[in-house]
Amino acid sequence: MPDRIHHREPAALDLFRLGRRRRQSSESPQAASSEAKLRVATYNIHKGVLRDFFGLRRVARIHELRSRLHELGSDLIFLQEVQGHHERYARRFEQWPSEPQDVFLSKSPMLKHSFETAYGRNANYLHGHHGNALLSRFPILGLENRDISDHALEKRGVLHCTVQLQRREVHCFVVHLGLFARSRERQLDALMDWISREVDSDAPLIIAGDFNDWRNRLSERLCRDIGVLEVFDSMRPEIDPLQRVAYFMRDQLSVNGTPPPPVGRMPRRVRTARTFPALVPWLRMDRIYQRGFRVESASVLRGIEWARLSDHSPLVADLELIDPN
Repeated sequence: MPDRIHHREPAALDLFRLGRRRRQSSESPQAASSEAKLRVATYNIHKGVLRDFFGLRRVARIHELRSRLHELGSDLIFLQEVQGHHERYARRFEQWPSEPQDVFLSKSPMLKHSFETAYGRNANYLHGHHGNALLSRFPILGLENRDISDHALEKRGVLHCTVQLQRREVHCFVVHLGLFARSRERQLDALMDWISREVDSDAPLIIAGDFNDWRNRLSERLCRDIGVLEVFDSMRPEIDPLQRVAYFMRDQLSVNGTPPPPVGRMPRRVRTARTFPALVPWLRMDRIYQRGFRVESASVLRGIEWARLSDHSPLVADLELIDPN
């Protein structure tokens, strides 16, 4: 099947649960009882192959990339440009994995499978295919992968997975939008329509991936229409300059004894992080949007060690699930 879920094997699952219990027993009772906190990452891995810094040859980085991913301590990892199969790379690179990249990346030296994985195929070609993937330390209950390609030149898709976190189901959407602005707008319309129709308005929701929205034209509409917040915007909200002027005039009128007029909230530009190119991040390409969580921290992983692995920098956010009661 083109789309699939790869569950942990029973022995590995038992080891993972044992390790989780040992960690909790060494913490305070309050910390041990709080399993609603999780770390989320999104990363366009460029199929695990990158040109060297001189641009002369392609180098496989998939083994080093796997090591760095496991160092993040993430519970959910949203991946784009994941190679499901590539015959040419398998012949060209000596240590190219024999299994799909999402399955290979799920494994660590300590545990045979420390993540469950879901893969959604987007692009097919004679020598292979690639798509989006989700790595999860929580049980993946189901998946659906939809083709949102806007034209024949770019194959794009969105992978939707439902993950079990405590007693609640968290909806995760792995996104990779197109390179053309009009295409991205239509693809965003399809995504929002999908969420509005099939995800309850009070259900926890995470949308993450490569939006290719370097001009930041999509964030405000996405946040307004389905009630999500971008994690960096949650950490450092920015007041629009016109809003600052309105607040200043209201305060001055109050000082002079004049009843101030009501000041409505003006639309503001959603703040996001620079992630591309990884060597010198300048463009705001990648996003993590959430609903139903409290954002504790958000960061971009920069530096030469990450620039060696992909042309994008990964994003990491620490979230806490909000109790609906």
